[in-house]
Amino acid sequence: MIFIKIHVRGTERILAACDEELLGKTFREKEMCLKVSETFYRGELISEDVLCERMKSVTIMNLVGERCVAAAQKAGYISAVVTIDGVKHAQAAVM
Repeated sequence: MIFIKIHVRGTERILAACDEELLGKTFREKEMCLKVSETFYRGELISEDVLCERMKSVTIMNLVGERCVAAAQKAGYISAVVTIDGVKHAQAAVM
């Protein structure tokens, strides 16, 4: 399962999503640090199929974890992915 939370800032709708088991953890590699904070990511717990539906209603995505990044790649939203301490992370503007 995947946690998602949608943040609204003006005209932007930001989808924060992470694989369930990554919530609350911090990952470090060299100078990079990825904090999967509960404040930013904890919201609704959903399946990958529901995540793909929610992606259609946002303008920006911030994704952490194998399952949610793979779902976004399969749907054609993500082309570049970074890996920090073995954890996939991707961001995208949705047109």
